Amino acid sequence: MNHRLLIVDDEEAICASLRYTFEDDFNVYTATDGKSALEYAEKHSPDIVLLDLKIGQESGLELLEPILKLCPQSRVIMMTAYGDIESSVQAMRKGAYAYIEKPLHMEELKLLIQKCLDHQQLTEKVNELQQEMEGKYSHHGIIGRSKAIKDIYVMIDKVKDIDSTVLVSGESGTGKELVARAIHYSGNRRQHPFVDVNCAAIPSELLESELFGYEKGAFTGAHQDKPGKFVQADGGTLFLDEVGELPLSLQSKLLRTIQEKEVTPLGSTKKVSVDTRIIAATNRDLKEEVKNGRFREDLYFRLNVIPIHIPSLKDRKEDIPPLVDHFMQQYNRSMGRDIQGIEPTAMEVLMKYAYPGNVRELSNVIERAVALSEGFNIKVSDLPRQVVEASIEAEFYSSEDPSRITFRFGTSLREVEKRFILFTLDKLDGHRKKTAEVLGISERGLRQKLKMYHEEAKQI
Repeated sequence: MNHRLLIVDDEEAICASLRYTFEDDFNVYTATDGKSALEYAEKHSPDIVLLDLKIGQESGLELLEPILKLCPQSRVIMMTAYGDIESSVQAMRKGAYAYIEKPLHMEELKLLIQKCLDHQQLTEKVNELQQEMEGKYSHHGIIGRSKAIKDIYVMIDKVKDIDSTVLVSGESGTGKELVARAIHYSGNRRQHPFVDVNCAAIPSELLESELFGYEKGAFTGAHQDKPGKFVQADGGTLFLDEVGELPLSLQSKLLRTIQEKEVTPLGSTKKVSVDTRIIAATNRDLKEEVKNGRFREDLYFRLNVIPIHIPSLKDRKEDIPPLVDHFMQQYNRSMGRDIQGIEPTAMEVLMKYAYPGNVRELSNVIERAVALSEGFNIKVSDLPRQVVEASIEAEFYSSEDPSRITFRFGTSLREVEKRFILFTLDKLDGHRKKTAEVLGISERGLRQKLKMYHEEAKQI
């Protein structure tokens, strides 16, 4: 689709000449007075406006602001035969993108218009990315409808604009970093850096220099000054992921830095002031770590000013359907697929699975299903075998009464026999003779069946 170009000039010959030049590449509209120009601008929302500085007795400068108010996405190029520097400055101050003198040089004008279009496209892309970032990292981008997730939404709103430290706890894969980013990108520090450090992924001997930086010559290989993560996050947020993995030798220095809001790079005696908000995360029970002497109590209390706990996915099953839909759409976009939904039986399997890897594991499961599905809907056969098998186990065994095993209508007799034998063997602590006696079969018959089940398991 062609871009839209509005030409505003009181000389009809110039309008006709410019129309002829650009009509192959643009939908061109021309106006010879201010009233018509505003009408065209409101009706057609032009991408580019060529606006003469003088339109009869009217001033193009007086039209500039109304046009931009009607079409804020437009790029306006002012045209003048006077080469007036003062009017040029005025035009730019009022929002004109560029300024060109008459007589017009068409090649120069074409290059200028292309530059306008490139700038417009870049601006649109930046806006899209900004919206994506805000959508992804604001609390509205955290997917879930359980009470636990709704409570986290409320907490994010409460803490996003304050500087108190936050400690996010939860199992691996629950989305602790997502909560940290939501706090940052929805708060008043969002225009400043969000810097993350995985304390478990960096060797302890390198972690100090990563956090606090170093000066040239501080150690072998320090060929130049390097700012640490605290300085990089100045004005913004420093996210300390897996903070429970910090060695005790660094915990005291971290505590001092948080309290004093100053860092001392390695090899330096000069302190550097920092305005950095701290959000920490852990999958460990830091209270237990304190009791066992592996984590400083004073640092724990300094970090745990505002605690946010994210429950595991198995404890908030009502979040699974919206998460499935979210990941399905996400991987549709990234893979160019058109998966439209999920069959009820497949959703039933997903609802029964325990997700030891939490939301991250569910994301991987749906990514695989979207990639492998041959239809428009995800089926049970598209799900990983271990997820299906584990869901079947969960279906048979009652969490309310560990001595009971239940079977859904339609379960095959062969499956009933297999599940009942394995269930009995488990309850008798693997004692085969007792299991055979309880089931009323021979030990030899039990061995044969167990061997068959073992061979089946090897084929999975």
